[in-house]
Amino acid sequence: MRTALLQSSGRPGSVVENLKVLDEAAGRAAAAGAGLVAAPEMFLTGYAIGDDIARLAEPADGDSADAIAEIATRHGVAVAYGYPEREGETVHNSAQLISADGTRLANYRKTHLFGCFERDHFTPGVQPVVQAELNGLRVGLMICYDVEFPENVRAHALAGTDLLVVPTAQMHPFQFVAESVVPVRAFENQMYVAYVNRVGPEGEFEFVGLSTLAGPDGIARTRAGRGEELVLADADPDFLAASREANPYLKDRRPGLYGSLV
Repeated sequence: MRTALLQSSGRPGSVVENLKVLDEAAGRAAAAGAGLVAAPEMFLTGYAIGDDIARLAEPADGDSADAIAEIATRHGVAVAYGYPEREGETVHNSAQLISADGTRLANYRKTHLFGCFERDHFTPGVQPVVQAELNGLRVGLMICYDVEFPENVRAHALAGTDLLVVPTAQMHPFQFVAESVVPVRAFENQMYVAYVNRVGPEGEFEFVGLSTLAGPDGIARTRAGRGEELVLADADPDFLAASREANPYLKDRRPGLYGSLV
């Protein structure tokens, strides 16, 4: 499945403008043959927007979800995006996957919050593995800091995730995660990992870009730079099957030895 990564911080604080950016990117992605376009962490509203996070938070089936379903349907491409999710008085840092026919397929709440900023504004999720079937692949969702915990990604591997989509707000000086950690996660867990980042200055943060789609051989199929761009690469199920057959990591595990990890 051709996957498009929208590396952009959009227009922080403006849901209307961010929907326009996503609409334009979905059109370009669909024209390039993509089956999925993924946007970064908190793309719907902006990340470093302080108390506006709570003000702009919406339920998973809110007005913006309906607007993105319309975008997906009109362009014929699935969309994954980050947003602040309201559930009663609680706000989660969430990511949602909507199919090309407008169906909400999966909604994930970030389980590992990074730093005081996130802990001040969000409640962590409790479900580590969220998946959906899309175009012949089992697609999993995760958000930024989550992918830096090997247990998290291994749980997806054991649950059969083929393509792990990771909306991200990765900041300076942690660019080594995009450059090194993500390809290693893809290799050691035998999956594709689509890591799609924000870019440029925003509030107190400097987002580093470097969005990538890494394959199960640990090689980046595409790599964005430090500016706003749309990059595309393929998640090939045939290559994935051959790689899993050749690579023994999951077969050679000895779970009985790992009790001390939990």
